[in-house]
Amino acid sequence: MSVQAARRHFKVAEYYRMAAAGIFSEDDRVELIEGEVLEMSPIGIRHAACVNRLNALFNQRAGQTAIVAVQNPIHLDDYSEPQPDLSLLKPRGDFYAQHHPNPDEILLIVEVADTSVAYDRDIKIPLYARAGIPQVWLVHLPDESVEVYAQPSAGAYRQLRHLRRGESLQAAGVPALVLQVDELLG
Repeated sequence: MSVQAARRHFKVAEYYRMAAAGIFSEDDRVELIEGEVLEMSPIGIRHAACVNRLNALFNQRAGQTAIVAVQNPIHLDDYSEPQPDLSLLKPRGDFYAQHHPNPDEILLIVEVADTSVAYDRDIKIPLYARAGIPQVWLVHLPDESVEVYAQPSAGAYRQLRHLRRGESLQAAGVPALVLQVDELLG
């Protein structure tokens, strides 16, 4: 006989009240996914270097056409506020000082995966699809590849491309941002 424990799902506002009450410290690496507070994987050296590289590339090439956010929260709905490695956001004069970006303000999400491939692929990417994020890149460091998810529909991405070294990709909504897979992987 299996036992099913009751779970309490938290809303984003409750999550922030818990943080303000000191339940989480500044150093805790957590994010709210579908009402559950989940611990994020530690950031390894290769992962950090890749995020730094992408940040530099995106800022150089996107120019004024997008805001590059690094490991900042995005507000998908009342129960989910993940922290993708990078987000390309529609430009706003206040740089999102009033609220975290909503799905309709997000052009591209990039998740860099070294040890978190299954979590990113099975948990976060479907969450982004349900929110209608137009494009997600999963930089798969162990496999030295990039998975490009596009065309969200009915809670899933209809298009998936696997790219390897020697191939190029373009960010949705940012025509100037064309990159080689080699540039992303280093």
